[in-house]
Amino acid sequence: MPRKAIGDYKFADIYPLYVNKVEKKSGSKEQLNKIIKWLTGYDDAALEDHINGDADFKTFFANAPQINPNAHLIKGVVCGHRVEDITDPLTQQIRWMDKLIDELTRAKKFENILRK
Repeated sequence: MPRKAIGDYKFADIYPLYVNKVEKKSGSKEQLNKIIKWLTGYDDAALEDHINGDADFKTFFANAPQINPNAHLIKGVVCGHRVEDITDPLTQQIRWMDKLIDELTRAKKFENILRK
């Protein structure tokens, strides 16, 4: 069975995995949501719609009000790839979110996770 492309996974299916990962490492769902909203520009209501909806990651990021202009400051390795070197915009956006979530689970100072 062929693997799905990363953008074809439903955000609502992956979100609970993010919550579980964050809460296991003493983070909170509120911090997770703040990270996602910082990156995508979604407000609380729109994020909640996606959490309960059926949009895939392609749609989730395509409909994002505004990718944070400081997202390019997110650097590091996720799944063996440097996020700053990823050339596909959708894959890079997904990996940016993964990197921010990883930083939250590693107890990095929250104010440093949101690049200013």
